[in-house]
Amino acid sequence: MEGIVHVRIDDRLLHGQVCAFWSNALKLTRIMVANDEVAVDEMQKSVLRMAAPAGVRTSLISLEKASANILAEKYKGQRVLLILKSPKDALRLIEMGLPIKSLNVGNMANRPDTTQYKRSISLTKSEYDDFMKLHELGVQMTAQMVPEEAVSDLMEFLK
Repeated sequence: MEGIVHVRIDDRLLHGQVCAFWSNALKLTRIMVANDEVAVDEMQKSVLRMAAPAGVRTSLISLEKASANILAEKYKGQRVLLILKSPKDALRLIEMGLPIKSLNVGNMANRPDTTQYKRSISLTKSEYDDFMKLHELGVQMTAQMVPEEAVSDLMEFLK
């Protein structure tokens, strides 16, 4: 996955505080949000673009376009943070041929019908099952809000 330096699942997608920390720590040149709903929501796209740090390009695109662009090595020579909204998005990208070997889970908010596994991670039964599928596929998953926080193995919280 030429150019992709980090894959993150965060239901807030692109937001100021964490975006700035990750951007600096990873020396990003681009932040890519790959999500089918966001890709067609002009209002949300304009809000997300405003959250991006100065000097860092943004791509707010569908999963299919993200997969096609990454596989075509469109981001070669760049340092890209790929942000997804859910584990289902990660599974879909893998099905489309992306070799996702590791990902970091930031925030998945407490919502109706979710179980809290970590202070910042609450999952529906379907999301839990999707993380288990990713684990079975050999994807290394960590739980870390900001780069300064200690890295934890997500599976320790899901057991």
